[in-house]
Amino acid sequence: MFLQKISSRAITKTLSKVAEADLIPGEKRLVTRQRERTKTAASVLNSSSKAIIGLIAGAMILGELDVDLGPLVASAGVVGFAVGLGAQSIVRDVLSGIIMLLEDQYGVGDSVEVLEVKGKVESVGLRVTTIRDQKGTLWYLRNGEILKVGNSSQRSRS
Repeated sequence: MFLQKISSRAITKTLSKVAEADLIPGEKRLVTRQRERTKTAASVLNSSSKAIIGLIAGAMILGELDVDLGPLVASAGVVGFAVGLGAQSIVRDVLSGIIMLLEDQYGVGDSVEVLEVKGKVESVGLRVTTIRDQKGTLWYLRNGEILKVGNSSQRSRS
């Protein structure tokens, strides 16, 4: 828990410095877009670091309880395969989230239309994107189900 807070602060602080740096000289909208992408990256890195720290902490706790981790790690491949078959939609959501981030389809603060939902992107994760519509409703959209995105914030970008 403590380590998660430290890593979260470090990620946020580092990416805030990157966002404030004038890496894209020129138009204000490009700098604003840079800040929005930085917020999105911080969100994804924070959630990823929490998952990694949680897994490591779990392994350390099991080690302290004298649980032999060798057979556990050896059987992880078989269990991973079985879980992979059962969790195909989760894997699809995560892969879609990674591709969406790399392609810069949308980011935090963008005005978008996704799956008949129009609103402003509040957060972007590896698995789920949240959008608040004009009525104030917060929508949770799985990234694997997002096939088409309309982004009016990128309208004037080339």
